[in-house]
Amino acid sequence: MHQSSTLYVGMDVHKESITVAYVAKDHEAEVISLGTFGTRQCDIDTLIRKLQSKAQHLVFVYEAGPCGYWLYRYLTKKDYVCWVVAPSLMPKKAGDRVKTDRRDARQLARLMRSGDLTPVYVPAVDDAAIRDLSRAREDTLRDLQAAKLRLKAFLLRHAIRSTGRANWSPAHLRWLSEVVCPTPAQQIVFQEYVQTVTEQSERLGRLELEIHEQVKTWRLAPVVEALQALRGVQCTVAVTTVAELGDLTRFENPRQLMNYLGLTPSEYSSGARRQQGSITKTGNTHARRALVRTYLRFSMYFA
Repeated sequence: MHQSSTLYVGMDVHKESITVAYVAKDHEAEVISLGTFGTRQCDIDTLIRKLQSKAQHLVFVYEAGPCGYWLYRYLTKKDYVCWVVAPSLMPKKAGDRVKTDRRDARQLARLMRSGDLTPVYVPAVDDAAIRDLSRAREDTLRDLQAAKLRLKAFLLRHAIRSTGRANWSPAHLRWLSEVVCPTPAQQIVFQEYVQTVTEQSERLGRLELEIHEQVKTWRLAPVVEALQALRGVQCTVAVTTVAELGDLTRFENPRQLMNYLGLTPSEYSSGARRQQGSITKTGNTHARRALVRTYLRFSMYFA
């Protein structure tokens, strides 16, 4: 193989191993499996040295997954081209039910050479940090809602009813502090449920406070402030939206942005028949959920 040729390197990345395959730029070249490597930086350096002996220009590609973008950042820091692709956008043969790490790596290298892959947006380190903070708040909010639901279900099972109208108001919280269950065991369960709600509420408050503090020094803070000028958009919603979208200039038009958020209507048309349905709900679920909640809250307020 000529030293000036290009190698497309497919990597199937896992927690403890990376299965690698490569193929030359020439379309008649065969895909070659290179084997399995570790995930330490010294293992990646070993992989690079082996590939550099075969070609001067290397193009890496792997699927987005739970291992994050550390490999992308490490390779791009060494001035290599690296793509991270969405598994849902990879072309697959119908009826292909054989899946192995080796086959996945070979398929990535082959599709990268043919140009059938689309890279996903990889956020900068600072942007990813704010996104992690906003997602931690979203997880806490979900845990708080589940804790409240368990407490309400416990009270309903034992016919313990509040005389107030609003749940989780100061009056309702005072009533909870005075509840006495029929048996000591049930009282223990009740107190644990109440304590869980209290802890999750305090955790949510801490995270929201940190979001307000961290966003002040964020490079996208002006965009967050601009979004809050819209009626009904609070700071946490603006931060979540901007953190999930990242650089807005990567969208060429509003339609691409709506497609990324999954807010465009679904469609099933054939011939003269055109039928549109609900939104597609594809793309980024975190940003879409924040925007939909804001819209519903705003609609209920002015209903």
